[in-house]
Amino acid sequence: MDHGISIIKEQQKVIIDTIKTITQGDWKILVVDESSKAIIDNAVKEDDILNHNIANIERIEERREMNPTMDAIYILTPEPHVLECLMSDFERRRYRRAYLVWTSVPRIDLDRHLRAARQQIADLQYMLIDFVPRESHLITFRDPWSLPILYHPDCNDLVAKYMRELASKIAAVCITLGELPKVRFYAPKTPTHEAAVLCTHLARFVQKELDDHRQQDPNFPPPSSRPQGVLLITDRSMDLMAPLLHEFTYQAMAHDLLPIKEGVKPMYHMKINEGTPMEEEKDMELNDKDKVWVENRHRHMKDTIDKLMGDFKKFLDQNPNFTDKNQDTTSLNAIKDMMAGLPQFQEMKEAYSLHLTMAQESMNIFQRHKLPDIASIEQTMATGLDEDLKKPKNVLDQVVRLLDDESVTPLDRLRLIVVYILYRDGVISEDIKRLLAHSSLSPSEAGKITNLELLGAQPIRPLKGFRTPPPPLFPRNSKNLAQSEEYALSRFEPAVKHMLEDLCGGVLDQSVFPYTIPPQDGTEDAMAAQGSLRTAAPRWASANRRQVENRQRIIVFVAGGATYSEARACYEVSEKHNRDVFLATTHMLTPSLFLRQVGDLTVDRRRLDLPQDRPKPRAPAHIHERPAPPQAQMPPAGPGPAAGPGGQRRPAAGVAPPPSGGPRPPTKALGAMTMGGGGGGSSISSSSGGRLGEERPSSGGGEKPGKEKKKRNIFGIKK
Repeated sequence: MDHGISIIKEQQKVIIDTIKTITQGDWKILVVDESSKAIIDNAVKEDDILNHNIANIERIEERREMNPTMDAIYILTPEPHVLECLMSDFERRRYRRAYLVWTSVPRIDLDRHLRAARQQIADLQYMLIDFVPRESHLITFRDPWSLPILYHPDCNDLVAKYMRELASKIAAVCITLGELPKVRFYAPKTPTHEAAVLCTHLARFVQKELDDHRQQDPNFPPPSSRPQGVLLITDRSMDLMAPLLHEFTYQAMAHDLLPIKEGVKPMYHMKINEGTPMEEEKDMELNDKDKVWVENRHRHMKDTIDKLMGDFKKFLDQNPNFTDKNQDTTSLNAIKDMMAGLPQFQEMKEAYSLHLTMAQESMNIFQRHKLPDIASIEQTMATGLDEDLKKPKNVLDQVVRLLDDESVTPLDRLRLIVVYILYRDGVISEDIKRLLAHSSLSPSEAGKITNLELLGAQPIRPLKGFRTPPPPLFPRNSKNLAQSEEYALSRFEPAVKHMLEDLCGGVLDQSVFPYTIPPQDGTEDAMAAQGSLRTAAPRWASANRRQVENRQRIIVFVAGGATYSEARACYEVSEKHNRDVFLATTHMLTPSLFLRQVGDLTVDRRRLDLPQDRPKPRAPAHIHERPAPPQAQMPPAGPGPAAGPGGQRRPAAGVAPPPSGGPRPPTKALGAMTMGGGGGGSSISSSSGGRLGEERPSSGGGEKPGKEKKKRNIFGIKK
C-alpha cells in the first residue's frame, strides 16, 4: 500500500538539506546533544550525514578534542544545560566558527547568553524538528507522562507551560509538512470534567505558533496546488473505549498481547535459526523498512496469517529445490521449521520468521485466554448492538460468566469490568466492589475505574435518581452497517475514524469541532469535500522525478496518548478518501499502559516521577575544568622562549592556543608565545590538540577516548 509522502522522509530531508546548505562542500564537524541526537538518529543514517562533508559527529556533553582549524555545525536542543556546554565551547574557542541550528524555538534568552560569542557565530537558525516520526504517517513525541500531566489534579501548575511545549511540537509537524492548516478542535457538548477545555486552549496555542512562524518566514507556507490542510486537535477523553478493547488487526493485536519493548524503537525479542547450530536470540525492530510488517500491520490477523503463508508457499513454488512434495505447508509451525533450512535467504528468512512467530504467539494467546468470547461481548458493549445489529440482552450475565473463567487473565477481567461500566454509563459504587471481588481482583484496582471521571466518564452513579445517558458523539445508523460473520469481532471503530469520515464528507459538526478562525463561508466544508475528488494525485509521474502530490493533508493530534487502532483508522481513511492523514500523539497506548496511567491519576504526585519534578539536567562538570598550563622551561640555547620547529613553543597536548586577535592567555608562560609572525602561520595548526593525526602522548589516563576519537576523525571522512 503506497501512501506517497512520508513524514520520516520529510524530516530527513529537512535535516540533510540544512547540513548541505551549511557545508557547501567544505568539511565541518557536527555537534549534537543527547536529545537532538535521538531525533536525528531516528530519521537519518550516520553515513548519510558523513557523506555530506561532515568529518565527525560529536556529543556536546562529552569530552572532545580542540579543533580550532575547523568549523562546527551545532544542532542542539534549546535547554539551559546544553546552552552552558555551548558557552564553554565558545570560551575555549574549541572550533573556528559555529553554525548554530536549534531543533525548536528557544524559550530562553539566547541574545543575552550569546552576545559575548557573536564573533564566533557564523549563522543561527531554527530547524523545528522536535518530534519523532514512528511511521510514514505516525508521529509521537515520546512523552508517556502526558496523560498524568494533563489529567492529574495535582499537576494543574504544569499544564499551561506543558501545553505551550506541545503546541510548539505540533506546529513543527505542520511546518515540516509545509502546511498552514485550518485548525479545529474537540469541544464536548456536555462537559463534566475540568480538562474538557484542554483542546480549546491547546488549539489557540498552536494557532499562535503557526501565525508567529508565518510572520517570521515570508516563504511559509510554500506554494502548493494542494487544498489547504486541516489540523484536528483532540484528546484521550474523546474516546475511552478505544484503549480498552481487544483489536484483531496485526499491529494492534501484537502490541496488546506480546512483550514488544516500547523503547526508542519498538523491538520484539525472539530466537532466530531455532533448532540449528546458528540459533541465537535477537531483538528485531518493527519499522517501515520491514516491508512484510508495513504490508500486513493493518490487516485483520486472519488475513495476515493467510498472506504470510501464501507468500511463503509462493516462494517455495519459485524455489522447488528447497522442499519436497511430501512436506506440510499448511501450518505456521511447519513453515517455521522449513525456514530454518534456508540459510541462503537470511534477510527474507528473518523477516518471515519474525512475523510468523509473532502471528503464531498472538493466536496461541487468542485461543488460550478465551479472547473470542471476550471480544464478542466487548464489541456488543462498545457498539450498543449485538452481532445481529440488535439491542443486546443479558449483557451482565455474559460478563459475569467470563469473570468466573480461570482462563481469562486478571488484566482482561479488569478491562471487561471497565468496558461494562462505560457501557452502562456508570454503576453504584457497591457494584464496583462486587464486580472486583467476583473477579478475584484487588479492591485497589477500583482507582483504575473511578479515575475515569477525570477523563469525562461517569463511572459512579447515585443510588437514587435517574441520569440521562449522553448521546453518542457520532451516531450511526445500524441499517448502513455491513454484517460480516468473519469480522464480527471487529465491528467497533474508534471515534477518530468517524471524525475523519465526517470531515472528508464535509459534515463534521462545527459545534463539537469548531475552528480557531471560523471560515467566512459557511459552506466551505462541503466545497472542500467536493474539491478533493478533483485533486486526485496523478499516477503517471516520471520515474526520475518526484511524483506530484495534490492530496489534501489532514493532521490529527491526540493529547494523552493514541491507540494502534486509531493509527490504522488514519491509514484507512487516507486510502479511501484520497487524503494524506497523519496521526500525531504524545505517546502510543496499549490497554495495560492506559489502565496503569489512569490508576495513577490520584496517587501522590511525588510517586509519578515526572520529568518536571526531577532535578534539572546539568552540564557535565568537566566543561568547567581548565587545562593546566605547560611548565615554563629555560631554553637550552638561543634567544627567546624554547622553540620547536618554526621557532614556536609547543604547548601540552590538548591545549589549543587562541587564534590571533583572541583574548590573551591567562599565564605568563603562555603569554610569552608568539601567535602572529616569526614562527610561521602553520605553527598554530600543527600544535593544536584538535589537529587530525596528532600523536603526542596524553599526560593523563582519561585521554584514552580521545585517541579513539582521533582514529575516527581520520577514517570517518568519506573520500
